[in-house]
Amino acid sequence: MPETKTKTNERAQAENIEKIIIDLAEKHNSPAKIGSILKENYNIPKMKLLGKKIAKILKENNIKYDNDLEIVNKRIEKLDTHSKKNKQDKRAKREIVRLIGLKKKLEKYQNRKK
Repeated sequence: MPETKTKTNERAQAENIEKIIIDLAEKHNSPAKIGSILKENYNIPKMKLLGKKIAKILKENNIKYDNDLEIVNKRIEKLDTHSKKNKQDKRAKREIVRLIGLKKKLEKYQNRKK
């Protein structure tokens, strides 16, 4: 008997966590950000404990989200406009160089993944 109670309790907890994930995604958080929020605020160390990844839960519920490459592209564009206005800001220029390297790594990873 106790085994069934724990299984039903785990299912209820999983459904509750899925609702939290959906709410956080509707606030325009990326899957990585959702994972860190779950870890900090809800004491959920890993989503793999439930058997699903955050991105899979979002796809099942037809919630669109920005992947890592899109986020990096947005940051590059934002910093590029900033550095054009503020030519003396050397940190912004260095950050653009760093983000371009990150973008290349992500593109290489995604091409290999497909």
